[in-house]
Parts: sequence; structure tokens; C-alpha cells
Amino acid sequence: MRVLIVEDDAVLRDGLRVGLGIGGFNADAVETCEEANAVLKNHEFDALVLDLMLPDGSGLDILKSMRERRDTTPVLLLTARDQVADRIVGLDAGADDYLGKPFDLDEVAARLRALLRRGSGRHGSLLEWRDLVLDPATQTLKQNGKPVRLSRREYAILHALMVHPGQILSRSRIEEKLYGWQEEIESNAVEVHIHHLRGKLGPDIIQTVRGIGYRLGEEA
Repeated sequence: MRVLIVEDDAVLRDGLRVGLGIGGFNADAVETCEEANAVLKNHEFDALVLDLMLPDGSGLDILKSMRERRDTTPVLLLTARDQVADRIVGLDAGADDYLGKPFDLDEVAARLRALLRRGSGRHGSLLEWRDLVLDPATQTLKQNGKPVRLSRREYAILHALMVHPGQILSRSRIEEKLYGWQEEIESNAVEVHIHHLRGKLGPDIIQTVRGIGYRLGEEA
């Protein structure tokens, strides 16, 4: 789950980035409207955590620009303005949820999971496919009721595929889920992680669609 944080307070920004990373999110962070607009036009995110009061403008301008170009990425507003009128303005501008400062990091993560769940059309919190049950809240996986240990990258790949069952995800799209823009990506990293997943879960768990990408195998 790749998330962009737009927050000008360095301590809060880094705390969100690290905390959400521990919570299973691949979080990138910027501090200005200009940076956010540039990044959003060149990278795909699953959700946006957006502060309203930024050094070079309002987060509402970012939000309005996104919606005008039909970018439906879920947006969670974070702001010290916790008055009813401010919440109404933010939600009417296209925000999906609103959280006033100060806030609890676990609540931010839970609200993001809820936004992503609704965006994918799911109602329950668990992801299920064949004999696999993945819990995004605890970042745990069970197969036939038994826990399976996954690395952070393996978990991220399996999560992306289980959120989009039946869809083919290209290698570049999977890389976007796994790495921030400042991280170096090894040329065969995705293939290596998928090889490890097949070794742990079964060879037919993930199908390779040559020249296109990867998807979950057929339902049993």
C-alpha cells in the first residue's frame, strides 16, 4: 500500500512516514504544494495523507486539482483546523476522510485501511483467496489456518495481488507498491520475491503472464 504524506512539520512528517512504514505502508513524504503536485503527476499512490496548511499554499488546492483531473486517489486530511466548517469544506472539496491534530498514529493507519478497503469494494477487513487469509491490520497471513511468515516485500506483493484478484499487475506497478522514489530497485527484485512466495505458498499461487506481469492463480 503506497501512501504519499504531504506535511510541512518535519517531526510530524517523519513520524508519519516511519510509523506508517512499520504498519505495512510504503510511505513517501513531501512538504510543499509544489512538490506534491509534481509527485502526484508522475507516481501512483493508493492513498494521500494531506495537511491543509502548507508553506506555499493550501492542501485544498492540491485536492481540487486532483479531482479536476479525475484522480480518485483516496485522501485523508490532517489539520489543526478541527472546526465543523473546516471539515465540511474539506469533504466537499473531495476529501474522503478527515482527522484533526493531534491524532493517534494507529488511528491514521486504521482510517487509511478503511479508505483502501472501500475503494476496492470490500466490506470485511480480511483479504481471502483460496486457502489464504491476509489481515492488513496485523500484517499477518494464514494458509489453511496456519501462520505463514513473510518478509515485508513478500507481504506487500501478496497484498497488492489479493486486493486485485484476477487482475494482471505489471512489474513496474508492483515496484511502485514496494519502493519509494529514493530507493534503488534491483533489476530482478520482484521476480526474487515472487519466487520466495511460491516456495512458501505453492508454485501455482502466482501466475506469470509473459510480457505483461503477474496475477493470482486460478481459483480452486
